[in-house]
Amino acid sequence: MIKKVGVFKRLLIVIGTIGFLLTTSYYITEVQANAGYGWGFKPNDNHKQPEVGIYKDILERHNAYYVGNSHRKEIYLTFDAGYENGFTDDILDVLKQHDVPATFFVTGTYMKNNPNLIKRMVNEHHTVGNHTFTHPDMTAIDITQYKKELKRVEDEFYKLTNQDMMKIMRPPRGRFSDRSLKIADDLGYHNIFWSLAFKDWETKNQHGWQYAYNSVMNRIHPGAVILLHTVSEDNAKALSHIISDLREEGYDFVPIKNLLTQKVPLVE
Repeated sequence: MIKKVGVFKRLLIVIGTIGFLLTTSYYITEVQANAGYGWGFKPNDNHKQPEVGIYKDILERHNAYYVGNSHRKEIYLTFDAGYENGFTDDILDVLKQHDVPATFFVTGTYMKNNPNLIKRMVNEHHTVGNHTFTHPDMTAIDITQYKKELKRVEDEFYKLTNQDMMKIMRPPRGRFSDRSLKIADDLGYHNIFWSLAFKDWETKNQHGWQYAYNSVMNRIHPGAVILLHTVSEDNAKALSHIISDLREEGYDFVPIKNLLTQKVPLVE
């Protein structure tokens, strides 16, 4: 009888150990899946697409994009708008003048405060994407809050336009994780990152329109997803020059929906 009790105790210890290891393994896997990254890359100086390292595999796994086809001289022009600084109408004027489609990733607070600008974007055939309602770190919130951040923007957009939003989003500050991209993918969203950007969002540290112009022209490449911020005076003044000169170089500006029809991986 004593021998049987000893065997039973050892069996319980083994079962408990296995359970602990499985739980620990699951926890470690979950932590790794939610390891947060800040989107960034090594730019090329020879008008080639940038190198993004391990991020490429993570994005491809969850139908996220950062660049288009490397063999087509196509450009996806995108803007982030978290608040209004008086330049968005000027930007829209330039886009209309040159007949260029753009995508505006806007926050919910921007929508609520600038309904006429949202309506103008839609009426002039631009795409409005989801930049979340309150601009949080999407790797640091639970799934309920994650869904709420997107849904509130969708609802506000529908209220303003009587249209459904395209299921594209840009994560605030470029923060993402394997988990955050998977949640978006499961909700039918594509995360849209970028392959060309520069420090343009500091409104009290603008450098003149030629700085913005050179920052784009020196790093342009086929399939570029350009990120600009609408708060930048430099961008507003440089935009017409950028569009004209890129067209002179043989580039076409195409809508973001064209990017979504391409298979991932995009870089051959």
